[in-house]
Parts: sequence; C-alpha cells; structure tokens
Amino acid sequence: MLLVSAVVGLYCLARLNENRRENETLASVIKQHQDEISRLKGEGEKVQQQLTPDQKAMLSAAHKLVDNKTFGWSRLFSDLESVLPGSVSASRVAVQNVYQDAGRVKAELELSVLSRDYPSVMAMLENMNNSRLFQAELRAQDFQQNERISYTEYTFRVVYTPGYGYAAAPAGDVAQNIPGGGQ
Repeated sequence: MLLVSAVVGLYCLARLNENRRENETLASVIKQHQDEISRLKGEGEKVQQQLTPDQKAMLSAAHKLVDNKTFGWSRLFSDLESVLPGSVSASRVAVQNVYQDAGRVKAELELSVLSRDYPSVMAMLENMNNSRLFQAELRAQDFQQNERISYTEYTFRVVYTPGYGYAAAPAGDVAQNIPGGGQ
C-alpha cells in the first residue's frame, strides 16, 4: 500500500510539474499576444491621427454599416433600381451616415447618376421622393463630354429609409429591360 501511495504521489508531482510548465508556456503566449495587441492599437492610433475629418466621418459611417445588420446593400440597390429610369445610370453611392430615427434605420447617401436626358433625371427625382423610401435633393450637375459622347453627372443628397418586408420589384422602365441598357 505504501508503494502504491508513493507511485500515486510521484504521478501527482509529475502532473503538477507538467501543469506548471504548460501554465508558464501559456502565460508567455498570452504576454506575446497582449504585446502584439498593444503594438497594433498604437499603429491604429497613428493611422487615425493621419486621417482627414472627411475620412474619419466616412470610416465612422462604414463602421456603422458593418455594425448595423439591419442595413442591406442588396435592398438599397434593388430599391434604387426600382426608381431609376432606363436612361439614367447610377455611377457612385457614398454612405455619409447611418442612424436610427424613431426605431427605423436611415442612411444619408451621396448619389451620383449619369444621363444625357434631363427630363429622365427629374422623373427619377420625382419617383424617389414619391417612393417613401428616398428623400432626394439635387446638389450639383456637371456636364461631361468626350469624342464619343456627352452626358451630365448629377449629384444628389439622399436619405434612404428601407421599407418593411421585401424589396420592391423593379419598375418596367429600368436599364436592364431596355436592349443595350439605354435609349
């Protein structure tokens, strides 16, 4: 019996030693990870200090989008497609801010579209404002011309409020329904 207890005692001491070594190894790994986290945080702060105020605002808006799982890009593009006439093409969508208003997600966007047809752009603006999904204001227009084509780029400030349920089906006058994508 004394021999059995001596063997069990030696086994316990060996396991205790093994656990101590493993504990020391894990503590060293944790220390390395903490040092790496501190180094990366320092680099992140340096990058943050180099950002312009506009870049900081855009980064903040982008983080809000990522954090807010209720905002869907597919839904935005589907809703946008439902109000765009066939002769108007979206060229740029920039998210300025995403926020909650009365329990609903809203996004402030800067939307640029290209068109050769001013009445189509005005029809798009009317469609947007009548959709209850978009509140749009024309902010700028810039005439562009090259050797093949002339068109105007229109820039809008848009507040987008996704509806409840599914995205609306595209209207009949969208670019994909017109052979060649436009008129």
